[in-house]
Amino acid sequence: MRSVCVYCGSSSRAGERHFEAARRTGRIIAGRGLTLVYGGSHVGLMGALADTAMAAGARVVGVIPQSLVAKEVAHTSLTEQHVVESMHDRKALMNELSDAFIALPGGFGTLDELFETLTWAQLQFHSKPIGLLNVDGFFDGLLKFCDRAVEDRFIHPAHRAMIHVGADPGALLDEMANHVPPVAGKWWIRE
Repeated sequence: MRSVCVYCGSSSRAGERHFEAARRTGRIIAGRGLTLVYGGSHVGLMGALADTAMAAGARVVGVIPQSLVAKEVAHTSLTEQHVVESMHDRKALMNELSDAFIALPGGFGTLDELFETLTWAQLQFHSKPIGLLNVDGFFDGLLKFCDRAVEDRFIHPAHRAMIHVGADPGALLDEMANHVPPVAGKWWIRE
């Protein structure tokens, strides 16, 4: 693992515990000599994550759509900033640049990125580890939904198991380093 993509919120109104989790994640990524790939913004958790990672010596790569650059939310001090045409292009390039993915608390955009990454893994477009940093139980409801979807046979248990969960970013990265992708097969056929 050389690079980690972090999905997280851009809201400046998020609670301090979420900002501290973003800063802690940035410090740990930098401390491990990893490259941070993220959404390229300077606001909210995204800005706190990037600023902390850079201050701790990490290489930080942003990927941001032109429409958000026009709204003046692009970070201007990153190691590298890619400006793309669309949100889909953003997700595709972040996937290409990253060896692993972690979702921190966020809103619809964070969930969109997380679920597209999970779907691509389910469809075996990639086999990279995916984690949730479950700050103060933020993702508990989402995980309960995933468990219900397994119970109702919409998600295969092997695909639910692709989601690594932890409250500490260092321990979560350690777990993700030992990720074993689901075995290829006809998982969509049910008996």
